[in-house]
Amino acid sequence: MKKEIFEKIVLKKEFSKLPKKDVEVAFSHFSKRQVSDAEKIRLTRELLHKVFSSFVSQKLLSLKNKDEEWILRKHLSTRERLDFYEEVYSRIFKEIPTKGIIDLGCGINGFSYKFVPKEINYLGVESVGQLVDLQNDYFSRKKIKGKVYHYSLFDLKEIKKLIKGVKGNSVLFLFKVLDCLEMLERDYSKKLLLEVGCLVDRVVVSFATKSMIKKQRFNVSRKWILDFIEENFNILDDFEIGNERYIVFECK
Repeated sequence: MKKEIFEKIVLKKEFSKLPKKDVEVAFSHFSKRQVSDAEKIRLTRELLHKVFSSFVSQKLLSLKNKDEEWILRKHLSTRERLDFYEEVYSRIFKEIPTKGIIDLGCGINGFSYKFVPKEINYLGVESVGQLVDLQNDYFSRKKIKGKVYHYSLFDLKEIKKLIKGVKGNSVLFLFKVLDCLEMLERDYSKKLLLEVGCLVDRVVVSFATKSMIKKQRFNVSRKWILDFIEENFNILDDFEIGNERYIVFECK
């Protein structure tokens, strides 16, 4: 991707702090099309919006000093989960002496730390730089043992390095992330899970079961990823709370 094309794509505020790797992966979908550069830029921005910012209030891109619940309500994904965090976390952390959470593609999920049933370390990874800054400012003000890193989930080398640096038992979250990864690169979810799934004690992936706006149930079986998880890992739990299905598994 030409430097000038990248610079034009990220001129828009919502994309201004995305890792170059994510922009490159999105642009690769359109780079060989017989259309103008302007059209390639438009299509790339459209895809990036669907993946990274379609459910994020623009207010979150330049905001500080609001309480946790106000912020969680400004992201459609976490807003859906807000009334169920305590129930979800109590089930995830049941009967495991967890020392850390590793939250890949965390969005603003770091603000749910108040619902974690015990004080543990929180490590997030997020592509939208403004959300990274927002959460790290929050952790600093609240003196929480947490940090969010600004990396692309396609940068496996850095992701694995971060995970290996976590000491003690850890649970890895991929909340509503796999569908987004598949929009950018088919079967990347499988590659990611194979690379990191055995570096932690437990993995939790989740999927939306209903549309966020109309609340209509999705007619999707997700057999492709469920079969993959069952083949490569031991499934510990599979439950639905709110409009979200959670699958908990560990390395075989």
